[in-house]
Amino acid sequence: MTRFHDIFGSKGRKVIIAMAHLPPLPGTPLYDRVAGVEGIVSSVARDMEALVKHDFDAILFCNEGDRPYSLRVGAESVALMSRVITMLAPNDRPFGVDFLWDAHAAMAVAAVTGASFIREVVTGVYESDMGLWNPDPASLLRYRRQLDANGVAVFMNVTPEFASSIGTRSVGQVARSAAVSSLADAILISGSMAGVEPDLAQVRQAKEAVGDLAPVLVNTGAKAANVEAFLASSDGVIVGSDLKRDGYTWNPVDPGRVNRFLEAAGRGRAGA
Repeated sequence: MTRFHDIFGSKGRKVIIAMAHLPPLPGTPLYDRVAGVEGIVSSVARDMEALVKHDFDAILFCNEGDRPYSLRVGAESVALMSRVITMLAPNDRPFGVDFLWDAHAAMAVAAVTGASFIREVVTGVYESDMGLWNPDPASLLRYRRQLDANGVAVFMNVTPEFASSIGTRSVGQVARSAAVSSLADAILISGSMAGVEPDLAQVRQAKEAVGDLAPVLVNTGAKAANVEAFLASSDGVIVGSDLKRDGYTWNPVDPGRVNRFLEAAGRGRAGA
């Protein structure tokens, strides 16, 4: 847990990470040519203004708008993500990078922008909306070493959205193996899609299996209505959709929903 504790401290506080979603990037199917690059920057700046007023432990930047997602992103996407983060990253708390679904791109952006962590699918083999998905943790961690970015923590999503695992191991077995063999700095448990909550039993199973090897975080579907239960069974949550207008992933951040979520999360932290 060294990298995780270096980022968030070792006092056992349940971690709350807020998503900052980028609109579709140039070259992707839903890119807004009229708004252009400046529209992307303005959209993220507006959401960041709402998020940094509150007590989130970190901000996680993600190219959520780039549907359908790619397992290998282009140089133009890496360049724009780096530009947005350099311009808008908070200076009063940690931040991370998530590139759907190119872990090497995320690591490159993290290394050049000063990010503390990345969130990616790093282990396993999956049938997915993007086709056969075969990540390579050895290559990623060696790439981290090549970039002299050894301080960048890797949060490994072991139940990825839009995909099904090829294999018969349980969530607990996969989570423990990722922590031991693939050197995960944190284990993430997701639902079937963005904004969909995971099975609470799977969160508990992963936490029991991993023990003190790595923290276990809920990666999708944390909401004001369920965050207390999730915090009781995990080390923290990553939240995006529930902070948005109408709870819709690709809408702007809604300050009222942010307040409601954090009030519920506060009760969850106090109870834990």
